[in-house]
Amino acid sequence: MSEPVTTYIRYQTDGKVSYGILEGETIHELNGDIFGSHRRTGKKVPIEKVSILPPTDAQKVIAVGHNFQSHIEGMPTPKEPVLFAKLLTSLIGHDSEVRYFSDTTDLHFEGEMVLVIGKTASNVSLENASNYIFAVAPGNDISERHWQQNDVQWFRGKSSDTFGPVGPVMVRGADYNNLLVQTRVNGKVMQSQSTKDMIFSPEQIVSYVSRYVTLEPGDLIFSGTPGKTSAMLPGDVVEIELEGVGVLRNTIGDKEEPQRLLKAK
Repeated sequence: MSEPVTTYIRYQTDGKVSYGILEGETIHELNGDIFGSHRRTGKKVPIEKVSILPPTDAQKVIAVGHNFQSHIEGMPTPKEPVLFAKLLTSLIGHDSEVRYFSDTTDLHFEGEMVLVIGKTASNVSLENASNYIFAVAPGNDISERHWQQNDVQWFRGKSSDTFGPVGPVMVRGADYNNLLVQTRVNGKVMQSQSTKDMIFSPEQIVSYVSRYVTLEPGDLIFSGTPGKTSAMLPGDVVEIELEGVGVLRNTIGDKEEPQRLLKAK
C-alpha cells in the first residue's frame, strides 16, 4: 500500500518560524518533530500571508553532478556519484532574489529534484536507503560557469550566497523515481526530463553519500540536472517545476556594483 501524499511547508509569520501542511492555499500549522511525532495545532494561515522559507533547517547540503546522460553528452559516464557540497548560506526560498554579483559573467540555472533526509543515515545499504528519504522538493543548483571552470574548486561557482533556491514545499509520498523536472526562464521551457533517467537513483545517492558523511534529518541532496543549461540575466524569472510537488520561482537580481578587492601585502 503506497503512502499518502503530504505537502509540507516551512514558513515565517509574525516573527515565528513554523512547519505546516499545505492543503490548497491554506497552511495548517504543525507542532512537534516534523521528522517524527507531530500534530496539527488547529491554527490555519493563508499561504499568501507568510514568508516561505527553504523546506528544512538543513545542517548539510550535498549535490550530485553529471547525473543525467543528457547533461554530460561527450563526457564519460561516471562510475560513482560526482559529489560536492553547497554552503548553508546558498539556500534561499521561493520568490527570493538570486544575487547577480559584479563579476558574474555566465550564471546558469540547473533545475533539479532535491532529496530531503528524514533520519540519521550512516553507511546505509542500497536496499534500506529509501527509508531515509523523507520527501522531495524542487531546487535550482545555480552555477556561475566561469568561476566553476576557472577556480581550483567549485566553491564560488556553486556555493555563493543565494545559489541554492529550494521549495516552496516538500512532498512526502511522491514517486521520486519517476517525476518530470522542468525549468522555465521567463516562461520558456529550457529543461524537461524525468528523474527515471538519472544515472544514479535517489537510493543509490543516499547510500553512497552515507558511506562517507553522516546524513541528519533535514539535510538536503541536490540530485543532478538534466539536459543543457544556459545563462540567466538580471530580471529573469526562473521556475523549476517538479511534477506533482510544486513550482519554485526566483528572480535574478540587478547586477551589483563592483567592489575593490583587497591586495595582498
